[in-house]
Amino acid sequence: MRINKYLAECGVASRRNCDKMIEDGLVKVNGKTCTLGQEVSDKDHVTVNGKSVVHVVKKEYYIMNKPKGYVCTVSDDKDRKTVMELLPKSAGRVFPVGRLDYDTEGLLILTNDGDLTLRLTHPRNEIPKTYMAKIEGGIDEKELDKVRAGVEIDGKKTKRCSAHIVETDKNYAKVVLTITEGRNRQVRKMFEAIGKNVAFLKRIKIGDLSLRGLDRGACRRLTDSEVEYLKFL
Repeated sequence: MRINKYLAECGVASRRNCDKMIEDGLVKVNGKTCTLGQEVSDKDHVTVNGKSVVHVVKKEYYIMNKPKGYVCTVSDDKDRKTVMELLPKSAGRVFPVGRLDYDTEGLLILTNDGDLTLRLTHPRNEIPKTYMAKIEGGIDEKELDKVRAGVEIDGKKTKRCSAHIVETDKNYAKVVLTITEGRNRQVRKMFEAIGKNVAFLKRIKIGDLSLRGLDRGACRRLTDSEVEYLKFL
């Protein structure tokens, strides 16, 4: 990364003021006076006015209301839009926590905190994730009981889950479902296992963290209290 960004992330000063320090010859890299625009890495020894600086990456946390038509990757070999395009330009290098598939909407966390990512994605932690699913042709309680009890997908039975119907008519039913696993396309496959097709799917909560006030395609930084909540969820 460029030396001014490196110094700014170390908390030395703003990038502009760091440039001034470089111009004044106060910055050295591996014992040699630095130049404007010089590239450095964490392997380099950087000093400012004779004092060593340590590069500590600031941890960042975002919540996003992912729209359909975006993939949860940094780049895509099929040239599809990625969720990274929806982040503000000021966002650092963050990554999606888990994945919502191309046609699924809803709550997505992005961060550079590896510990939190592991906390939210490791199966042993059984983090509750809640979805709103629109089921084509409707569904009755007897059919939904099969989903609640667990169905076999990809050769393995799913864990018990909670589910209830919140809206229905002759053409569809809306079901709110909370699972504690994170298998690939799990919710869609659970309903497919009982002969039902999910026409629309949106993740609406992780634990008690919801999308309240966040428009489709929008994102914001998580508050300190929200980050703490997720760390101990």
